[in-house]
Amino acid sequence: MAIIEAKNVSKTFGPKVALDKVSLDIPEGKIFGLLGPNGAGKSTLIRIINRITIATEGQILFQGHPITEADVARIGYLPEERGLYRKMKVGDQCMYLAQLKGMSARDAAYELKQWFVRFEIQDWWNKKVEELSKGMAQKVQFITTVVHRPSLMILDEPFSGFDPVNVDLIRKEILRLKEEGATVILSTHNMESVEELCENIALINKGKLVVCGGTQEIRRRHGEDNVEIEYTDKELSRRTLVVPRVELNATLTGLIGQGVTLHSFKEVIPRMNDIFIKLVTEE
Repeated sequence: MAIIEAKNVSKTFGPKVALDKVSLDIPEGKIFGLLGPNGAGKSTLIRIINRITIATEGQILFQGHPITEADVARIGYLPEERGLYRKMKVGDQCMYLAQLKGMSARDAAYELKQWFVRFEIQDWWNKKVEELSKGMAQKVQFITTVVHRPSLMILDEPFSGFDPVNVDLIRKEILRLKEEGATVILSTHNMESVEELCENIALINKGKLVVCGGTQEIRRRHGEDNVEIEYTDKELSRRTLVVPRVELNATLTGLIGQGVTLHSFKEVIPRMNDIFIKLVTEE
């Protein structure tokens, strides 16, 4: 079942077409990668889902019905443009944002304390936001995005500005939340994270949907039908050789005839980064 369905969604700003009849389904309980170069229309689609702006044409369905403000309350949105009130204390800021999402003060305090312990930031509660580094502030904003246990989380470049340790921490939390039943829309330029986390993706470029589907299926679809052979030659050097699949049998026969030791051969599947560059360049 799809938690979000975009049906022929278009958005224009005067003469500029930001989205052009985009239709896609975001499966419930999955991590969905929303990809595209800067200015492609990703953020516009995200804002339409969150009802920050309204589509010029088309509609967004949430669990089968036109999305409402009540549905938006079940969404956690981490925008790329981070923003916290710098003069507020961290704890007060988090309590305020949690209650905006409908949590009682008691529930908000309990859940926030759990998150602060999980992230080992208990001593930040009474600090002012302006005392935090960029990475520290982003941790706080991630917590405020997910503390109300949203059905759908929309994370726009969630790893931006983090060191590798905190990237790993956030990645593990995203996976944990997904395992607990949340749906995640991950908008990022980090193709390594897309391959590791996303089961489905959509690529938008120049306002149009270029490709949409399962990550592994898309990787195979855009491969060149090559095979990588691993072997050890007569000088005992480990080597790899990439050949078209149609040449595989002849190549293997030739290698065996040379007296090499074959170890394996496997399909060469392109990386998401290569597919991204290829499709955007073609467009």
